[in-house]
Amino acid sequence: MPSGSSTPSDSKRQRVLPVPKAAANMRTFEPDSSIVSDIIPSPNYGERNKTRQPDMILLHYTGMPDVEGALARLCTAGTEVSAHYVVLEDGRIVQCVPETKRAWHAGVSSWAGEDDVNSCSIGIEIVNRGHDWGYPEFPLRQIAAVIALCRGIMLRRKVPSHRVLGHSDVAPARKKDPGEKFPWHSLANSGVGHWVTPAPVVRGESLMLGTISDAVLSMQQALAKYGYGVPLTGKYDAATMEVITAFQRHFRPARLDGVADHSTLSTLQALLASLPADGATTLASK
Repeated sequence: MPSGSSTPSDSKRQRVLPVPKAAANMRTFEPDSSIVSDIIPSPNYGERNKTRQPDMILLHYTGMPDVEGALARLCTAGTEVSAHYVVLEDGRIVQCVPETKRAWHAGVSSWAGEDDVNSCSIGIEIVNRGHDWGYPEFPLRQIAAVIALCRGIMLRRKVPSHRVLGHSDVAPARKKDPGEKFPWHSLANSGVGHWVTPAPVVRGESLMLGTISDAVLSMQQALAKYGYGVPLTGKYDAATMEVITAFQRHFRPARLDGVADHSTLSTLQALLASLPADGATTLASK
């Protein structure tokens, strides 16, 4: 199908996708997924380092006012940004980079001891204006498309559920996406991603910024075991607070305050306890 094309039956419901000028002249490629509706190739990619095979899916939001601007940024040379897929609000899926290639979506990031997240992951951008532009809810049709796309990737690439992550998980100091409104629980109900029911928020003792204790060190070790890049110092510093906030954004979105309360710590322990045995070993060994 030509880039940006639509069938007559879809024309009344879907607008034609804008194709950035640079992408219009690029050689197209065969989509990796049968549910891809359009190919808009991006020049922003490279080879995966040391022939690393992707075993992670990283979810983002576009964080821009409209899809036109997002596609232009992802598919224009010189921006140094791209993703393998873009999922529109109406459920259409655009592929911009072949899965075999290393798209540039994660930036400075780390997970489970790896600091070249781009080489080990497949990046999916979800069209949403994000926190700087009002942060709307994610439409059900869009989430259904994300689930279908992820399920296919997980089967093709043997991606374990606990390695379906958000950008904020791997770059907690810089990123908030896909954010606290993203329905991770719905994905998990469909077999995508790792999730437990968050422990309820109750009053009680908490670990917070400035605390220095063995309990802080134990918490940092638990976060690191799950995969987060956190200093093991025993001091609740700014970096630790950023990681806790990222954890809450993904796994306990009822309150985002960077305070390690009973709910946060209990949810973390439940996640660790529910990891598959080989998953825990993999995380600890990287």
